[in-house]
Amino acid sequence: MPPRHNAGAEHMLVSMLRPLVERGHDVSVWLSRYTEDRDVYDYDGIRVVPLASRLDFGDACRKADVLVSHLEGVPSTAALARGYGVPFVSIVHNTHKPSFRNMATGDTALAVYNSTWMDREAEVYFTEFPKLLRPDRSMIVRPPVVAGDYRTTPGDCITLVNCNADKGGDLFWRIAARMPDVPFLGVRGAYGVQVEPPEHVPNLKYVDHVPGNEMAERVYSRTRVLLMPSSYESWGRVGVEAMASGIPVVAHPTPGLCESLGDAGIFADRDDLDAWLATLERLLKPAEWRKASKRALARSAALDPTEDLAAWCEAIEELGRRRGVRDSDRRAAGAVSRAA
Repeated sequence: MPPRHNAGAEHMLVSMLRPLVERGHDVSVWLSRYTEDRDVYDYDGIRVVPLASRLDFGDACRKADVLVSHLEGVPSTAALARGYGVPFVSIVHNTHKPSFRNMATGDTALAVYNSTWMDREAEVYFTEFPKLLRPDRSMIVRPPVVAGDYRTTPGDCITLVNCNADKGGDLFWRIAARMPDVPFLGVRGAYGVQVEPPEHVPNLKYVDHVPGNEMAERVYSRTRVLLMPSSYESWGRVGVEAMASGIPVVAHPTPGLCESLGDAGIFADRDDLDAWLATLERLLKPAEWRKASKRALARSAALDPTEDLAAWCEAIEELGRRRGVRDSDRRAAGAVSRAA
């Protein structure tokens, strides 16, 4: 959970839970891994319960109106939801088969996909495995980025966020070594082995893992162009964050990045170093940068999350009402039985 662990899936979850808090709901996140925390703490109005607190997760599930989980927490949370008769929601962040399989148990009231292409991939998956049971309902919530949380004045660096190999850490330092007159900024990520050059590259600086609420001040205010040479991205939240400040994004054309960046994206194959060098040489010319920046700002505005978040909150509230109706019916049936 942020601010300890700052990755796309976790920030997507926070940005979806925060509007539920704003609508008056009690929202708790129960951590599934040990952290340095032992005491319950608050994050953006969300009650965070560390695993080391030793509080009773099962009892919390029994009392919940709706249970939401993602990533490796889905199987155990879905089982508890099934046992207690609580509506279960699975947030699906990627197209890996375990992600689809874990929510395809027949007990998922709502599956949330983070992009249109992931929704299509789920359809392909259920066609391939017809014996698995679809969720009762599915919807798309694009990872919500409130532009005002990330907006700043761009700086002068070419930046990569999360320098592991899958995100392009090796390509990043090779580009920096070939462009010695341009400053480069590497931000160490929340997961994966971080790649650094085998020898000193004078124009390349690294900073440690940065909490999400400090990205505007510590990263995007230093960034002229953001690089995303990822081998896989189901969406690519960091690119959308950067575009809130009109920062152009150069990316490898994964399906997720093509969808999230849209017409504002500038694409190059991650295996073609010369293509990245040529693209950056052109993009750093003032006139080209201004045109790309204007497209980035327009794309940021088009991805305003207001409608997605309203639909999400309404879906969760509807599930909560159903839970309340079932509980009332059970209490009524119990009263009739006792009277008989």
